[in-house]
Amino acid sequence: MEERMLPKENTDIESTEINSESLLETISDAEVKSRISFEEFTDERTLISSDTFGTKQMKIKVLEVSDEHSPAKWKLGDRVKVIKILVTIRHLTTQQVEEAEFDIEAIERELAEKRHYTSTNRWVPVDSIKNGYVVRSQHTRLISDAHALDYIAF
Repeated sequence: MEERMLPKENTDIESTEINSESLLETISDAEVKSRISFEEFTDERTLISSDTFGTKQMKIKVLEVSDEHSPAKWKLGDRVKVIKILVTIRHLTTQQVEEAEFDIEAIERELAEKRHYTSTNRWVPVDSIKNGYVVRSQHTRLISDAHALDYIAF
């Protein structure tokens, strides 16, 4: 009689969950101690968005994410819910740099209370966070409520 080996089922749930700590870490030259591999390399241009007139540049760093599980992972893929961000805006004409920390969750509640709507979608795909920073295609999604309440002008 021939025995067949059935593939083991992976019952380790922790391995499939997203490690939010690793999304927030930045990779520095001191930590790597050698050249950065191709997978770790992130082009700075993918992280910076510009305003319409080309006078300002914005970069968003993720400070805190929720450990909540994505409701539609099967449909939309791995995503994390962003709670706090650090927005850095550089004025290109004066080289002045402004930084502000935003609690997106609190801003979303405030907008819903004051204006009876909210436009923020704080669920960001894991692939859209590189070295702790959000890629530019997701910037509008994260700052839309802050912009509606005039906390940020960009």
